[in-house]
Amino acid sequence: MFQRLLPTIALLFSTCTVFAQTLTAIEQAIVNSVTANHAEAVEFLKHTVNTNSGTLNIEGVKEVSGLYQEELDALGFNTRWIAMPEEMKRAGHLFAERQGTKGKKLLLIGHLDTVFEEDSPFQEFTVLNDSTAAGPGANDMKGGNAIIIYALKALYEHGALENTQIIVALTGDEESTGKPLSISRKDLIEAAKKSDIALGFETSSGFEYATVARRGSSGWQLKVSGKRAHSSGIFSDRTGAGAIFETSRILNSFYEELHDVKYLTFNPGVILGGTKIESDDPTKGTAFGKSNVVSQTAMVSGGLRFITESQKDSARAVMQRIVNENLPQTSAEISFTDSYPAMPPTEGNMALLKVLDQVSRDLDQGEVIAYDPGRRGAADISFIASYVDGLDGLGTMGRGAHTIEETVDLNTFEALTKRTALLIYRLINSDVN
Repeated sequence: MFQRLLPTIALLFSTCTVFAQTLTAIEQAIVNSVTANHAEAVEFLKHTVNTNSGTLNIEGVKEVSGLYQEELDALGFNTRWIAMPEEMKRAGHLFAERQGTKGKKLLLIGHLDTVFEEDSPFQEFTVLNDSTAAGPGANDMKGGNAIIIYALKALYEHGALENTQIIVALTGDEESTGKPLSISRKDLIEAAKKSDIALGFETSSGFEYATVARRGSSGWQLKVSGKRAHSSGIFSDRTGAGAIFETSRILNSFYEELHDVKYLTFNPGVILGGTKIESDDPTKGTAFGKSNVVSQTAMVSGGLRFITESQKDSARAVMQRIVNENLPQTSAEISFTDSYPAMPPTEGNMALLKVLDQVSRDLDQGEVIAYDPGRRGAADISFIASYVDGLDGLGTMGRGAHTIEETVDLNTFEALTKRTALLIYRLINSDVN
């Protein structure tokens, strides 16, 4: 993928890659349009935030999609609503596309849903002061969606979208993905295969940062069995160590062998053990046991985060080996479930970062550097990282995402929209090989 970007980099950095350059007349006009439309952008953000679209609020997700669809239709995009099967209990996705042959083919990614369902006490957009507003999903990620819309609007107002291929993908279930993933992420993957570059508008980690890598996530479940007996015989050849001691050995060995691997983390979130346990949900259960009875069973559910698929596979192999090395009179098994793939820090992603950095400098906004992937979770862009080069974290800044104290920074909202508009403009006006 990196090879496809080399002509872009050569074009965009043929003069200088360190010092700010003068904006062209059309670039300055685009930036001026963002400024002129900023008050309208804030009102649009308010309208979308005040429309509840918790992931499980099917009608709410559809309703908010209509607000974005109206805007994208007006910008000359062909829009379509992609409904999910009823049994998935998810609304669907809004996709919009312009077709053309000029410049890089772009995929812009946002999501319609939030973590705040209809019964949440946090429901309204409120301006707190001249630079900050609070609201459910104001930052994650209706702010990012608004950046997409108003960056495209500025480009549209100056005819800059003509003959370009741009796909806008607003998924309806990013906060809790519908299963199976082969259905819920099918259209996003197909869009990526038609594109050269993906730009994700999840929340910004800071004005000077962009995301070139995200760790993937997966689950694991450990089940351990021991020999039930009177505790006076524990550690004997006949009784052995019991399920809880074996579980402790396994978890400690995971830590000893894997805790210092860069960007790899694994967390046992729930543990049950004793004479009897009951659990039909990996997040909860009950346990019964006595201090004078050797534990017969144990269960642990956890998560695993990784920077590449090979790192995930290597970690799983080590965990499997540890699980197989049992204490006397015990046995254990571990199972793994995939969730989000990794978005590794590729050369192509780093090349895109250089383009964004130059845009920021040319706007007198300062440098943009890569954010530590160890501090970011998975996102929709992860599902397509193997198909296209990409950047994420291009959305709004704010605090308290996923809490009733979520805020969005209105001052940087305008500046980040300018940055996005100019980034898109330069990408769609670069050569293609």
